[in-house]
Amino acid sequence: MQQLQHAAANKQRITKRFAIYACFIVFLVISVIIYLWTPARQRIQSIMTVTTLDRSPGQMQFPNINTSELSPARQRIIQIARSEFTAQADGTKFSQGSREPWCADFVSWVMNQAGVPLKNPHTGSWRIPGTFTLREYYQSAGRFKPADSGYVPQAGDVAIYRNSPVFGDHTHIMLDYNKGALVTVGGNEANRVRVMTNTGKRYEGLLGYGVPE
Repeated sequence: MQQLQHAAANKQRITKRFAIYACFIVFLVISVIIYLWTPARQRIQSIMTVTTLDRSPGQMQFPNINTSELSPARQRIIQIARSEFTAQADGTKFSQGSREPWCADFVSWVMNQAGVPLKNPHTGSWRIPGTFTLREYYQSAGRFKPADSGYVPQAGDVAIYRNSPVFGDHTHIMLDYNKGALVTVGGNEANRVRVMTNTGKRYEGLLGYGVPE
């Protein structure tokens, strides 16, 4: 009888221990899944936010920008951005035919056409399709100005965002800076080339500016 009771107790302890191990394994698996899924989810959200957070049409007309005191390169950037705002071409024009979020493609294309091409640090191409690599390029070239550095942005600069509540991971071109308001033109904003005046909450997530020269 005692042997039976002892065997039953051992079986109960083994069952309890197995249940603890099983719970630990399940917890470990769930933790790994969450760890692996979070960056992917953030990347998906960063792609989605540009077209879901703010779909307002923006300004209907391209602003009159005084370019007389700008460098020739900056003047060309503004001129080309103005032309593309008027044309409203499909995003594949700027992405070499790729169907992808094209805000960085638009910036790359305008800079290339203006004679100040970017250089993708990974491929050597003039086209940089992502905001992370775009910032990497400007930093390596010594032409990135952090948002908190006191730098006053100029027309033709490239604003770069990370996890902005309005833009997500995004980039667009500076047109004007007036009394704390950024006037910008960018691609893949509500799936078009859009001019916006950015104030208040729109500053959140602003990493800084890439300067063309």
